[in-house]
Amino acid sequence: MYHNRPHVEDIRAMKARGEKISMLYVTTLEEAAAADAAGIHMLSIEGKYWSPEMREAAGNCFVQVGLPYGDKGTVNGQHLVTAEDYIRAAYTFGAMGGDCYYCAASFDIQKAMCDNHIPIVAHVGLIPSYITWTGWRAVGKEADEALRIWRQVQRLEEIGCFGAELEVVPDRLGAWLSANTSMIMLGMGAGPGADAQYLFTEDVLGHGANKKPRHGKQYRNFKAEFDRLQQERIAAFREFIADVNSGAYPAPEHVVPMKDDAFATFLKQAEG
Repeated sequence: MYHNRPHVEDIRAMKARGEKISMLYVTTLEEAAAADAAGIHMLSIEGKYWSPEMREAAGNCFVQVGLPYGDKGTVNGQHLVTAEDYIRAAYTFGAMGGDCYYCAASFDIQKAMCDNHIPIVAHVGLIPSYITWTGWRAVGKEADEALRIWRQVQRLEEIGCFGAELEVVPDRLGAWLSANTSMIMLGMGAGPGADAQYLFTEDVLGHGANKKPRHGKQYRNFKAEFDRLQQERIAAFREFIADVNSGAYPAPEHVVPMKDDAFATFLKQAEG
C-alpha cells in the first residue's frame, strides 16, 4: 500500500498558506497515474472505481473517495442508508487507502461519521443528488439563497466536516465562503477564490458525453482521438474477419508445429 502522500493536516496547511489546490475527478488507472505524474494535489474517485490498484496509480495524490448516495450504487452489495452503513463503507475504502470521503447524506449521518474521526467532504451550492429542489442552475445569486448556503456551511463546519464541494455559485460568494470557514472549499464553478479548483477529467480532455459546463475548460481534444481509434478498431476487426474467411489467419508463424514422426506415431496409436 502507498503511504507517502499528504494527510488532512497537509491540505489544511495549504489553505492556511493561501496555496492553490488542483483537483480532478478520474475514473481509470491511466487517468489517476497521469494526475499523479502531473502533480495534481487531489483526486475525486467514486467508490465503484476505488481499489488498491487505483490507490497505487494515484501515487502522491490525496484521494477523496465518493460514497454512493440513494440509487447511485452499493458497497459490498448494500445500499447505504443508515449512519452505520456509511461508516462501514468508509472503513472499507479506508482499508484501500482512501484519504477522505464524499458524503451527500443528511447532517445526522455526516455528524456520526465525523464523530468517528472520518474526514468528510460534504456538498453545497448546486448538488446533483438533490437537483429536483433547485434545477440545473447557478445557486446563491440572490441574497436569501446565498444566506442559506452560508448557514449550511456553518452547520457542516460545526458538525466537523473536513471540506465541502462548492458547486456553481457566484464567484464573489465562493470567495467569501472560502475565506470565512475552516473547511476546504472545493470549487467547481465557484470562481478563483475557492480553496481548490475542481474539474472532471472528461471536460479537461474533451471527451465527455454530456454538454461541457460553463466552468469546464478543455485542454485537449481526446474525443477526436477516441473516434479515430474506434474507426481503427473497426477496420482491424474487419481485416481479421477477412483473414479468417480467406485462410490467411492463422499463418504458419501463428501455430505450434509437430514433427512428422511424432504425428505419425500419434495417428498409429489413436487409430489402433
